[in-house]
Amino acid sequence: MARTVKGGTDARRERWKGHREARRAEFVEATIRAVAKHGPDVGMDEIAAEAGVSKPVLYRHFADKSDLYLAVGRRGTEMLMDKMGPAIEQDGPIRPRIKGIVDAYLSVIEEHPNLYRFVVRKSFTDRPVEQDVVNEDKELIAAALARLLGDYLRAFDMDSGGAEPWAHALVGMVQNAGDWWLDRQSMTRSSLSDYLTTIIWHAIDGLLRAAGVELDPDAPLSTDRRAADLHEGPRLRVVDVEEA
Repeated sequence: MARTVKGGTDARRERWKGHREARRAEFVEATIRAVAKHGPDVGMDEIAAEAGVSKPVLYRHFADKSDLYLAVGRRGTEMLMDKMGPAIEQDGPIRPRIKGIVDAYLSVIEEHPNLYRFVVRKSFTDRPVEQDVVNEDKELIAAALARLLGDYLRAFDMDSGGAEPWAHALVGMVQNAGDWWLDRQSMTRSSLSDYLTTIIWHAIDGLLRAAGVELDPDAPLSTDRRAADLHEGPRLRVVDVEEA
């Protein structure tokens, strides 16, 4: 009998936990909609109205505004990586691949500019938050890019030690350019993606040429193939460093 009662209690506890998690997710989505409608300085009144509940109901599911902010920030990270993940993992020519990654990031902040500002500004929080959602996003994207850059460098028997700081530098550059673009809107997303892609490609090209490798940025290239297997055809030429 004791086991049956305990089992029933555990089952109810799990159902209640699942219900609370579902409600929190609903309120996070309502917050994102409210941010889109009212801007990054949205208040709890607007969020509660969008969710169709009173503020006390929201506070039963979130300890405070900062707790809600962090939940929204984590959802923003999921939305960002849903777009960027496939672009980072795709194979193919390096220049289109770079543009795909850059454009995926810009497409998210273009589609959700108020959410981006809400997360970056942190003005919604009512206490200091230990987690830095923006920095966590940077770390997540930089780690993925570092693996990608490291794969390319190792494919040509080059030192991959610089992949991590290089990836962080690229993430910072693209984010700062994205901030400027959201505020100014002086060019199309495609034009900004092209400009950033050109900068990034020439940085990679310079590093490769310094090691005696000349790579066609628009030819197919897989990072799981060794440089020794890529000497045929116009896509790659290993040159003497002094010649380059």
